[in-house]
Amino acid sequence: MAWSHHSCTTQSCFLQQNTKIQFVAALLIQRWYRQYVARLEMRRRCTWNIFQSIEYAGEQDQIKLYNFFGYLMEHFTPASSERSLISHIFRENDVVHDTEWERYFCYKSIEVSHGYHGPHLTFPMTFCEASKLVEAFKHKQLLHSRYVLQLLGEAWKLLRILPNINHVSTCHSKEITICGDLHGQLEDLLLVFYKNGLPSSEKPYVFNGDFVDRGKSSMEILLILFAFLLVYPNGVHLNRGNHEDHIVNLRYGFTKEVLGKYRVHGKKILKLLQKMFSWLPLATVIDGKVLVVHGGISDTTDLNVIARMERHKVNHSAEPSEPVRRFPDPSLRTPKNSLIFGLTAATSRFWKSVPYDITGGRVHLDVVDTPTHDRRRDGPLTMGLWPFQMVDLLWSDPMAQDGCQPNQVRGGGCYWGPDVTEEVLGRHHLQLLIRSHECKQDGYEFCHNRRVLTLFSASNYYEVGSNRGAYVRMGPDLVPHFIQYQSSQTCRTLTLRQSIGRTERSALCALREQLFAHKSDLLGAFQHYDPDNTGVISLKHWASAMEGVLKLGLPWRVLRSQLGTSTQDGMLDYREWIQDLLSNASILETMYRNHSNLETIFRIIDTDHSGSLSFEEFRQTWKLLSAHLKTEVDDDAIADLALSIDFNKDGSIDINEFMEAFRLVALAVPS
Repeated sequence: MAWSHHSCTTQSCFLQQNTKIQFVAALLIQRWYRQYVARLEMRRRCTWNIFQSIEYAGEQDQIKLYNFFGYLMEHFTPASSERSLISHIFRENDVVHDTEWERYFCYKSIEVSHGYHGPHLTFPMTFCEASKLVEAFKHKQLLHSRYVLQLLGEAWKLLRILPNINHVSTCHSKEITICGDLHGQLEDLLLVFYKNGLPSSEKPYVFNGDFVDRGKSSMEILLILFAFLLVYPNGVHLNRGNHEDHIVNLRYGFTKEVLGKYRVHGKKILKLLQKMFSWLPLATVIDGKVLVVHGGISDTTDLNVIARMERHKVNHSAEPSEPVRRFPDPSLRTPKNSLIFGLTAATSRFWKSVPYDITGGRVHLDVVDTPTHDRRRDGPLTMGLWPFQMVDLLWSDPMAQDGCQPNQVRGGGCYWGPDVTEEVLGRHHLQLLIRSHECKQDGYEFCHNRRVLTLFSASNYYEVGSNRGAYVRMGPDLVPHFIQYQSSQTCRTLTLRQSIGRTERSALCALREQLFAHKSDLLGAFQHYDPDNTGVISLKHWASAMEGVLKLGLPWRVLRSQLGTSTQDGMLDYREWIQDLLSNASILETMYRNHSNLETIFRIIDTDHSGSLSFEEFRQTWKLLSAHLKTEVDDDAIADLALSIDFNKDGSIDINEFMEAFRLVALAVPS
């Protein structure tokens, strides 16, 4: 009996000790896992910041370039050749009536050849025709330009009778589906239709802008949406986004896509789409309680004013040289460029004296500072404030703190806080604001005490695995139900670590391109912290110089090791680091840094969309850019560059040669 009792005691102690070891092991594993997940989350957030910072910097750069063009339009004489180079991007021939435009866009003279194997459409559109179009695009077929112009023409007629704000209602038998940015990613739209069903009277949709740019299938998305709009005008509601703008399209790919797919009639299609974008509604209100807009609001947002504005005229004012006539109050005067992008005087930057040398002689353009506009200004809103109202809807972003301030990151619209949300929603008896405009990792995100919902429907936006897309279903209770997805099969097989690693590598590659493009400026900033010319600076000074030049708001110290920088005793050899980024700081570096601006100017000057510039036009392109950058570019250097880019030696530079030059420069960028 004693032996048995001793055996039980020993066994009990062993079990207790074993349980304790298991418990400690579980705690250690749990601690390790939490640290592992925390490190992955830190990497994910850092990667996200890189992508978003570079994206917003590009938007800001686009607006600055357009501001510069607007500035030139105000200060050059109407007869000057320089003005004529860019005047067409501002000028809209308002004396031409819509009936005359309809004749210009007529499709009837375009024949469909027997060799065409794509879908054939009949009008008026039916559900069968629209669904046939979806199937054709799913199989990579291209719609004939005759049908494209016919479909767009019919949709344009419908858009012109729609209100600025669509009002829709739910009932017990149907829900409304809301989609955010699609950005030319047809796979996401097809996946939404697969999961949720095609649009119909019983299954209405709201598409919240940014249908185009960045992705490769913007044209197909537009054609599908406009087709279903024709079939179900009360079941499909399209809000305008900030990318439904022909100037933005010059930079972000849609113009290039259309001209590539429709080489013969692409110019006519683009012009028609430009007209259609100006007629897209600006907002949708569901059951009088939920406001759906692309970007957001500001402290001056007034839905009554927005409902009355002539939306198709806001982005196309009459004569650029006389913008102030739209503002009876002198304190509200703002340049032509601000009318287009809605930059308030507080966010616009103007030059006191900009040396502009395009004809061999130097011209000084003197500017008088524009008075700051008070966003909380009392008094009735005139038509002069329509642009501010519209751009706040298309470009604004929410912020955590109270107040309303210019959106310096994007360069347009504003940041608005929770107090503005409460005031605007309360004033209009609304309970929720649904907006898009920002990529979110999970496809959606609440803020402002769940009164603001950001919805983004383009999955894998930055890189495969970078984010999910999402759409919302909303019934009569107006409670949002979220459906998330990722359209790429690749990302479904990746682990969390693999997904973050892939996205991180892509982000760092994009960041290295930015470093290469600014290496001369970086070298100058490093030398500022090295007065004794030792070649080394502290890590603190390195991080300060990086942020001072790139202004991306990134955690540079965290990124140091991933950017190939090594330190010794807390000091960094910046010369060696710069050398690793490449040598030959020259006109090619300037070219690479500003390739988006250059391509935009190229397409602006190429008024006939021929895809080709003469050497003289190329010189003028560079002179416009050098004036924008406020730097001198030697004529001989431009001539040498033109000769080197003209690969086939035909005396002109086509867009393929132009972009090939960027590819060759890019080969030198470390991956």
